[in-house]
Amino acid sequence: MARFGGVLLSVFLFLLLIGPGCKAQNTGSSAAALDPQTAHRVRTEIRSRYNVPSQVEISLSDPKPGSIVGYDDLVVTFRGGTKTTNFDFLISKDRKTLARLEKVDISQDLMSKIDVKGRPIRGGENAKVTIVNYDDFQCPYCAKMHSALFPLLIQTYGDRVKVIYKDYPLLEIHPWAMHAAIDANCLGDQNGNAYWDYADYVHANRTTIAGHGQQEAFTNLDTAAKDQANKYHLDMGRAEACFKKQDDAAVRSSIAEGDKLGVDSTPTLFVNGERISGVIPEEQLRAIVDRALADAGQPATPASAAKPVDTKN
Repeated sequence: MARFGGVLLSVFLFLLLIGPGCKAQNTGSSAAALDPQTAHRVRTEIRSRYNVPSQVEISLSDPKPGSIVGYDDLVVTFRGGTKTTNFDFLISKDRKTLARLEKVDISQDLMSKIDVKGRPIRGGENAKVTIVNYDDFQCPYCAKMHSALFPLLIQTYGDRVKVIYKDYPLLEIHPWAMHAAIDANCLGDQNGNAYWDYADYVHANRTTIAGHGQQEAFTNLDTAAKDQANKYHLDMGRAEACFKKQDDAAVRSSIAEGDKLGVDSTPTLFVNGERISGVIPEEQLRAIVDRALADAGQPATPASAAKPVDTKN
């Protein structure tokens, strides 16, 4: 489910999928400025080609000499609401051709950019394949992805894979998703099994939890969280204080991290760095996991006798 809905900048949903913007090169010399007619044609072409909503303002930088022969660098800025995003384009020196050059940073492994310290793990703690899922507890598509991951995936692969959830509640459209994420993390701070049981319950019972309004949903979430705290004999004083405080700092940090990785919808999975947006069939997910296992030098054929592995704290 998209983070920005309706008129909220659908252009960013497309452009973020094709790569982050890069800062324009500046060689210190000048290039011919765009005349008004050319600037109009550039804005019109971009708005039409990328279905830019009318509410989004498009502005163009002054062209700068670039590294591609025959072309100058041109920065295109999209502004809408509080969102501003820059993308690098190329414009031919004769001002007849516009091009988009995508640059991808491969200087470090993508998975190293994801902070999983202290996050509850399902699967093998030392598994060669890591699946990180940016999840929203109120998202119906996340519920479908969750049911594909558990228990079948863990039953199939045993301790050869591990699954870690990161928070990415879509605050604009899911009013109780943040509350659910905070309650889950309160449990996870004390016991990983409590976290995962809560995640299972919330994803399976979204309609019941929602009730007749936001406050009822909050109450239902807290009740379910307290049930898990009691089940696993957690420090109830500590847990209840955490539920009541509703400190959203960690969740917002996870959202910011996802934004930097180009996450703009839920669920979004990273399987050893391979990105998967949205719900995919179980057979496709298994094929991706098999490929990741093979790349890691592990048997790619699912272990027929694998059993579910207990959650790690």
